[in-house]
Amino acid sequence: QVQLVESGGGLVQPGGSLRLSCAASGSIPRLHIMGWYRQAPGKQRELVATIISGGYTNYADSVKGRFTISRDNAKNTVLLQMNSLKPEDTAVYYCNVRVILDSVDYWGQGTQVTVSS
Repeated sequence: QVQLVESGGGLVQPGGSLRLSCAASGSIPRLHIMGWYRQAPGKQRELVATIISGGYTNYADSVKGRFTISRDNAKNTVLLQMNSLKPEDTAVYYCNVRVILDSVDYWGQGTQVTVSS
């Protein structure tokens, strides 16, 4: 029912910036949370940031002060501005929509972010 498409990943040098975008389509219940997760090789998928329609945001400690999540409710898009990137930020980044009442998660296919010299 819900389709998520990420874009904006790529290769960047340490200290550089990238902006990820996620476009959501389909029938999305009003009570939902949008967010970003990431998974590095050999590691578990972890939360990066989440945002609700009212503007409340939550960030992983590892990205606080460097990443900013935002959303356009009318367009059902969510952005992740990533500044001061570090090699440890290298991962596949996944867009997520969580339907609160049903506890159902929808995932995008992921976009690769590589931070390297």
